[in-house]
Amino acid sequence: MKTAVKRLYEGLFLVDSALAASDWDGVLGTIRKFLERAGADIVSLKKWDDRRLAYEVEGKSRGTYILAYFHCEPSRVHGIERDVNLSERVLRVLILRADRMSREDMEKPTPAELHPEGSSMPVPEPLEEADDTAAEVAGAEPAGDEPAASE
Repeated sequence: MKTAVKRLYEGLFLVDSALAASDWDGVLGTIRKFLERAGADIVSLKKWDDRRLAYEVEGKSRGTYILAYFHCEPSRVHGIERDVNLSERVLRVLILRADRMSREDMEKPTPAELHPEGSSMPVPEPLEEADDTAAEVAGAEPAGDEPAASE
């Protein structure tokens, strides 16, 4: 009997932000159930970030991404995708092979860990009033100065 080789995969699961906020443990339990049903060994399962979606997915404009790393037989990955498509709790999934990822790469902080206050992107600082140095950098003469007379 031939033994199947389990490969390392990276899965990014998209769930409704409202559902994730109200039932976080239930959402993680659902994803764990999908992976365990496929015989996967979970390496890591954590929140990646909460983002506004580029377009509505099943009527939702915001989503929470959950990043999972797991070892699984290649033939069982399709079953995980099928379970997600049949699920009402998980909106989408993207599963990629991650054979070349190191343990250090998997342990890097996610945007949610870098910005725990809820915003994944740093808020830009307000622009200061334009001054003479900004005009000089742009190649224009500073305001209020007369051009030097040329000989």
